[in-house]
Amino acid sequence: MTAETDACIFCDIVRGQAGSNMVYENDVVAAFMDTSPVTPGHVLVVPRQHCAYLEDVRAEVGAEMFRVAHRLARALRRSGLRCEGVNMFLADGEAAFQEVLHCHLHVFPRFDGDSFRIDADWQRVPLQQLEAPAQQLRNGLELLS
Repeated sequence: MTAETDACIFCDIVRGQAGSNMVYENDVVAAFMDTSPVTPGHVLVVPRQHCAYLEDVRAEVGAEMFRVAHRLARALRRSGLRCEGVNMFLADGEAAFQEVLHCHLHVFPRFDGDSFRIDADWQRVPLQQLEAPAQQLRNGLELLS
C-alpha cells in the first residue's frame, strides 16, 4: 500500500475497511451508493485498484467500469426508484470538479424537477472554427501511439 491509497476513502471501501452500501462488485470494479446523492439511487463505479485520474485507468478496467455502469443504468429503470432517465458522469481532475482523487463513474437516475444541473454557455460554432482544435486533438492522439 502507498500513502496515496492509505488516505483514499474509495480504497478503504473496496478493501472493506470503511462502511458502504455495496451494490455490485467483481475482481475489477466495485459499485456502491454515493453518500451525497444527486437523486435516490445514485451509485459510484470505481476500479478496485487505486487510479487517481481517468488517464491512470487501464483500458480494460475502463471498459469494465462502463459495462457495470450500463448494467446499473438498466437496473435503475427496473428498480422501482423514480427514474425517467439516467446520467453517467465522470469528473476527471479538480478543474472538472473531481472531489475524491480515485477515478469514479457516477450513475444516477434523473426525473423531471430533480436538482441536478450542468450550466454551460452552449453555442453553435461554424465547422471551420473547429478545425484547429480538432487538429490539436489529432496531434495528441498521435503522441499516444
